[in-house]
Amino acid sequence: MAVRNVKIDGPYDFDRVLERLALDPLNAVDPVNRSVKVPYYLPDGMGEVIEVQAIGTTDEPQFSITFENDENLEEKQQRIANIFQWQTGLHDMHAHFLKTDLKPIFEEHIGTPLVLEFDPFATIIKSIIHQQLNLKFAFTLTHRFVTTYGWEKDGVWFYPSPEKVVDLTVEELRELQFSQRKAEYVIEVAQKVSSGELDLEQLSGQSDEEVIKELTKIRGIGPWTAQSFLLFGLGRPNLFPKADIGIQNAIKKLFQMEEKPTMDELDEFSAAWHPYLSYASLYLWRSIE
Repeated sequence: MAVRNVKIDGPYDFDRVLERLALDPLNAVDPVNRSVKVPYYLPDGMGEVIEVQAIGTTDEPQFSITFENDENLEEKQQRIANIFQWQTGLHDMHAHFLKTDLKPIFEEHIGTPLVLEFDPFATIIKSIIHQQLNLKFAFTLTHRFVTTYGWEKDGVWFYPSPEKVVDLTVEELRELQFSQRKAEYVIEVAQKVSSGELDLEQLSGQSDEEVIKELTKIRGIGPWTAQSFLLFGLGRPNLFPKADIGIQNAIKKLFQMEEKPTMDELDEFSAAWHPYLSYASLYLWRSIE
């Protein structure tokens, strides 16, 4: 076992991070201990569990990271830092929004970072499963999928590998209450990742537009899913998925509108939120969760 402590610049509210992670029943969150156990996927299909615990405050954030062993510590620590976006200071972004009409929700949720999903393949699969479902059933269906075909270690669930998903049948996924098409999409994406036709790691070096173009070539991945991957797979800072119902509802509530905003109205609202549209999206979601 190896333990490392990390200090970062504030504000950074890890308790709010844990609140959001706890929405997904697959995440091993301990709010009392202020910690979460993170599945770390290894190239050989195995995995390790890394525990991240907050030992600081929102203004002076500090974390203790517990690793299973001291192999490749720098690489593992960098992955954890990337997941929790510790390298991205929130001070300038927060100051920007205090000058906009989103000031109330940014004051309420100060220090809420954009946190990535724990694995690129899990991110794309989760996004496909969540398409056009209400949040509660989306989490239920994802939980069924992972607990049936994934694996568990020290109370932490790992998504099944692409090679495992390729061997599934549409009929098996239908038994979990997948739609016919959703089952086909999940298996087909796994086939492309497993064969190397789709390299999710390589996408990190491409622009937002290039990633969207690459992903939307694949059956079952539209703009919403591609943007979701950019947000929660790659942590891109300036994305605003305006077709998202949650964002529309949050804006309707915040600005006390009688109807949901139109696409043109969303463009008008968001014009002042550049270059931090992803944070506008995140805080709008938080305002109605």
